[in-house]
Amino acid sequence: MKILLVSPVRDQHQFTNKGILIPQLALFILQGLTPKKHEVKIVEEEYMQLDLDEECDVVGISCMTSNAYRGYRIADAFREKGKKVVMGGVHPSLLPDEALAHADAVVIGEAEGVWEKILEDIESDNLQQRYHEPNPDLDRYIPKDFSTLSKKRMYNLVPLQTSRGCPYDCDFCCVSNIFGKKIKLIPVKHVVKDIQTSGARNFIFLDDNIIGHKKYARELFTALIPLKIRWIGQSSISFARDLELMKLAKKSGCKGLFIGLESVLDTNIHQYNKLKSLEDTQQSIRKILKMGIMIQASVIFGFDDDTHETFGQTIKFLRKNRISVASINALTPYPGTRVFDKLKEAGRLLHEKWEYYDHHTVVFQPKNMTPLELQIGKIKAKTDFSKIFSIAERILGNLRMPVYYIAANLGYRRLAIAENRRMREFASHQLPDGSDGMDWRHI
Repeated sequence: MKILLVSPVRDQHQFTNKGILIPQLALFILQGLTPKKHEVKIVEEEYMQLDLDEECDVVGISCMTSNAYRGYRIADAFREKGKKVVMGGVHPSLLPDEALAHADAVVIGEAEGVWEKILEDIESDNLQQRYHEPNPDLDRYIPKDFSTLSKKRMYNLVPLQTSRGCPYDCDFCCVSNIFGKKIKLIPVKHVVKDIQTSGARNFIFLDDNIIGHKKYARELFTALIPLKIRWIGQSSISFARDLELMKLAKKSGCKGLFIGLESVLDTNIHQYNKLKSLEDTQQSIRKILKMGIMIQASVIFGFDDDTHETFGQTIKFLRKNRISVASINALTPYPGTRVFDKLKEAGRLLHEKWEYYDHHTVVFQPKNMTPLELQIGKIKAKTDFSKIFSIAERILGNLRMPVYYIAANLGYRRLAIAENRRMREFASHQLPDGSDGMDWRHI
């Protein structure tokens, strides 16, 4: 059979860095799981054109919440042509009934242990609607062919994964709902093989917490040292408590870590189940930066204790602590999270138009401000953090990696300027002067 694997792009408000490509690992896992007798083509819409007249027998679509509607439109188009459509990924896993209105079958959770069965069932005309393997065999090596990556991008970051699952169970995250609270480990030898066969030097670990299992992390970092690669990943702030592990990560090629600070208000930290204090956070930031590892901090605006002052307080905190780069987002109540359930029960969701559930767009009624005030406050905070003066000021804490620091900040500055411009254009056409008391012209 001819199998087409698709990662949809959103239709509106794209906030992607056009110079950097991070492929969707799920598609390459599916390709590796597919028996050799089948022909597989991967299309990532973010950088490739999808032909809805593509000759194929089966279409596999992996999507998150923000691109679910685009995924549904693709699924509908291929089903009208008589093609079998299978959907998977975060959103279909959480809302399988919704996805089944557009697909012949849905994979709930992980693909290992079910994808081959799906293909067999299609061939025998016995396709089921739902497939789920709660305990996939991660000890089995799955080859991944990254040779099809676009060569037009300035940088390709090859995705790697060493584990699934997260023990933290945050109110605004659905990872533990899909992959469980127990960390499931992928053998280090498989990770090393992925690196060696990729032909690349720059990698990104997609794990929710690269140090979630410290014994494994030590084994992994030790194995990476002779490979002489560069990598970034995601970690909890508790990484800083283990100096030797930090040194080992740095030696293995770690250039930066995405760390979810989420809020600089102690009330939010405790309310939303983030297991740390603000004072501990500041000490940990200093330790990680001193090690020469950049920090991309994730902060979220829109918690119930957030006020108009929170925006300025947060940016002041980020600048004071010399945060390398910041991902500044609006609280997004994704389906499958406790935040979504709480806001829906309280009647505070503005709508359930999934394409706007994207970290950027406010989709609920905040407690202490209007949705527009939260939207503009978030954009202004991102703009302020990305100003040249702020970049120059924060470099004092990032002197051990100046090239990476400047390149990353200039990239995020371009994104902030683009989002600012889009908001101005929207406001000039849709909002009257002084709407909601906000002077949007000066964001």
